[in-house]
Amino acid sequence: MGEVTLTQTATGVLISAEVRGLSPGAHGFHIHGTGACSPDFTAAGSHFAPGGEPHGFLHEDGPHAGDLPNIHVGEGGNARADYFTTAITLDAGPDHSLFDEDGSAFIVHAEPDDYLDVASAGARIACGVIGRG
Repeated sequence: MGEVTLTQTATGVLISAEVRGLSPGAHGFHIHGTGACSPDFTAAGSHFAPGGEPHGFLHEDGPHAGDLPNIHVGEGGNARADYFTTAITLDAGPDHSLFDEDGSAFIVHAEPDDYLDVASAGARIACGVIGRG
């Protein structure tokens, strides 16, 4: 369904996503805390939140590290997005590393994230384990 490229910089991580085959509109797009997609997408666990922060850009104590802006899909079913975050690292060792003992995964959800309620984005419709390329 696509590809997500992560680039570590001196000040954070650039996330570049290209997806296809999705329904038009906004979809929740998050980093989940387990690097597994099988036997179903629930294997990816909950959102990546190494600091224990609550979900949501609009939550007064959020967001957590796995929160990303919605991905917006055009009429043809394709989307391209770039995000920059200081909440994660690709370096091994730190608490906010995506490469901890159980890894991490990207999940695309059926509905848009309302940036407050963790369940607002609905079903998990795509999953990709984050790995070193």
